[in-house]
Amino acid sequence: MILDIVKVILPSTLSFLIGVGFAPYLTDFLYKKQLWKKKVKEVAIDGHGTPIFNQMHKEKEVGTPRLGGILIWTSVLIIGGLIWFIARFFDIEALDKLEFISRNQTWIPFATLLVGAIIGLIDDILEIRGSGKYIGGGLSLSVRLGTMAIVGILIGSWFFFKLDVVSIGIPIIGNWNIGWLIIPLYTIIILAVYSGGVIDGIDGLAGGVFSIMFTAYGAIAFSLHQFDLAAFAMLVVGSILAFLWFNIPPARFYMSETGSMALTSTLAVLAFMTDSLVGGVGIAVLPIIAFPLVITVLSVIIQLFSKKFRNGKKVFQVAPLHHHFEAIGWPAYKVTMRYWVISVIFAVLGVIVALVG
Repeated sequence: MILDIVKVILPSTLSFLIGVGFAPYLTDFLYKKQLWKKKVKEVAIDGHGTPIFNQMHKEKEVGTPRLGGILIWTSVLIIGGLIWFIARFFDIEALDKLEFISRNQTWIPFATLLVGAIIGLIDDILEIRGSGKYIGGGLSLSVRLGTMAIVGILIGSWFFFKLDVVSIGIPIIGNWNIGWLIIPLYTIIILAVYSGGVIDGIDGLAGGVFSIMFTAYGAIAFSLHQFDLAAFAMLVVGSILAFLWFNIPPARFYMSETGSMALTSTLAVLAFMTDSLVGGVGIAVLPIIAFPLVITVLSVIIQLFSKKFRNGKKVFQVAPLHHHFEAIGWPAYKVTMRYWVISVIFAVLGVIVALVG
């Protein structure tokens, strides 16, 4: 058991250290190349203006570099690759036992993280350059959603055809057999979690929330004896904490799409991996653990429907919800820290439900 704990904690510690060491070089590069938006977003997804958002974030939107998510997935790949390389090519028994890169637990999460990071990186670069069809530059929303849908279909197909997964775990009740519908279900879940990436909008907010959610799934994986997967989850946590170290107000850089797309898609995969495949309920507790993402997405949906069907009337002063709290007078740091508190509460609740289930 002690060795399993070390196996889970060590990658997290190493990724944090490598991230903190790498961050100054990344920061220097981002500022030298002026890799930030060249103009403030003026039109929302519904085609209307964004005067309140601009008033609150105009200066930081065009003066703070994007691409901070590079720090996260680079740290994950470096430490994961380094441990794998040493375990494979050096005869060190202790390190061999600590190696966690395995086909049955971590290949899919690693691949998902990398795909999300690359697509997000392309979007960020286009947005910085002001090119692309999307408002303000970048990939169109349909392209990003389409990419995530393809990822969901591929993962769902792998689980269905290769791993014979045909059910999802329901707490207390047991497995619910849905057959081939597992494929569209996985696709919908990945799209839903990715949509929650809009929580990245206040210094320190996304980093804190994501680190808590990944920690929760690390704990669930550990309880299911998926020690490789738990080590991967905590590896991601360590890299997020390194990012957060430099993202706490005033942020040196923003996570942006290369970080949020990688993390949201990977979070969904952790839910799949800790579900009926191993007798868990990872999918059922996802809305609980990811509650901050849920309320963020719901606030946007409610706002869009209200403006469409109530002659432009708004429920919130500005959406997503965290910006509404800013608009009514909450300091940004209070919004962030209260979201962290809520995240911890719901993460603990989700883990409890998963353990009981």
